[in-house]
Amino acid sequence: MPNVVFVAPYSAPATVRFILSAAAEREVRLGLVTQEPLDNLPGELRQRLAAHWKVDNALDPAALEWAVRGVAEKLGSADRLIGVLEHLQVQLAHVRERLGIPGMGVETARNFRDKARMKSVLRQAGLPCARHHLAGSAAEALDFAAATGFPLVVKPPAGAGAKATFRVDRRRHLEEILAASPPSSDQPLLLEEHLTGRERTFDGVAIDGRLVWHSISHYYPTPLEVLENPWIQWCILFPRDVRGPEYEGIMRQGGRALQALGLRTGVFHLEWFELADGRLAISEVAARPPGAQLTSMLGFSHDFDFYRAWARLMIHGEFEPPERRYAAGAVFLRAQGAGSRIIAIRGLDQAQRELGDMVVEARLPEPGQPRREGYEGDGYVLLRHPQTEAVRSGLNRLLDLLRLETD
Repeated sequence: MPNVVFVAPYSAPATVRFILSAAAEREVRLGLVTQEPLDNLPGELRQRLAAHWKVDNALDPAALEWAVRGVAEKLGSADRLIGVLEHLQVQLAHVRERLGIPGMGVETARNFRDKARMKSVLRQAGLPCARHHLAGSAAEALDFAAATGFPLVVKPPAGAGAKATFRVDRRRHLEEILAASPPSSDQPLLLEEHLTGRERTFDGVAIDGRLVWHSISHYYPTPLEVLENPWIQWCILFPRDVRGPEYEGIMRQGGRALQALGLRTGVFHLEWFELADGRLAISEVAARPPGAQLTSMLGFSHDFDFYRAWARLMIHGEFEPPERRYAAGAVFLRAQGAGSRIIAIRGLDQAQRELGDMVVEARLPEPGQPRREGYEGDGYVLLRHPQTEAVRSGLNRLLDLLRLETD
């Protein structure tokens, strides 16, 4: 019976789904490390735990090691140490190595977490990605901008989910950013060539260094455009057929990227651009399940529970590749106007009449709810249908119909 330690600083709804899936795996005894008291966790989750340990800061490797040792003592051992958050992966790897727990090691975790290091590894392997520079001073940043040209993308080297990422179109804008937050050797700034094209994802599973399953989806528009325009309602499309010639390049390059970065067994989320001239360029790769409802849509498009599949893979090293049976998609709704509260959802009744039979999941805000920050917005609607064009048309129709109005 494997003893599994799951690290989750907070019990966000998506994280709880992953934890419950791990607890439901066969013959598993699950311990949980959180920054929350046990009483704050959902009752269903508390009932499934064999051990719990509260830590003040799960991102502190020393504190995390202390907590994992404590849980392991309660369980009798720690056979697996897992977590889904990107900013935890290096710390989890440190503790695995310190305690002799199997799984991804520190060097591999850093390859995925440090975006500058990631791109250096990819370029050294001959893989296409944006030119980049990790600037430890304002002078370095300006020199790279002069050599590369504008526009540029500026981001922290260990970001996640496109947070704190900016497009910079001219030197003066870059100078303002550098003056407000001067980079240093301790807090460098990552600058990248700005790629233009259609952005896609390449999600999948590797076992023992071999790509065993993959999925592709399309962003409309790109995540950076969404961040730059808080009013944009955006969507993701999962085409039913991802075997066409337009995907042959990412199949070759994506597998090579995983080998170069060192992923042995796990789920990955790779973002890439299809450039105007037909070439592709890898944007980023993460060694964790995708966010922004992509994990749920992987399940809907393949008609299986991807949360359970992730748990089985990480605990037992097993994965049974599913068949892609449907197209799927998501519309992310973002409040319109300058108000701080959502007062109405326009077009909902019409959307229900036209598309209700395609909706498989939805989360809509309540009137009076404060508007949320972040690219996922204030709500979402997930669609599924056997035909890709039906989902594409449905997403476009939702974008036309639904409006979240603010006071």
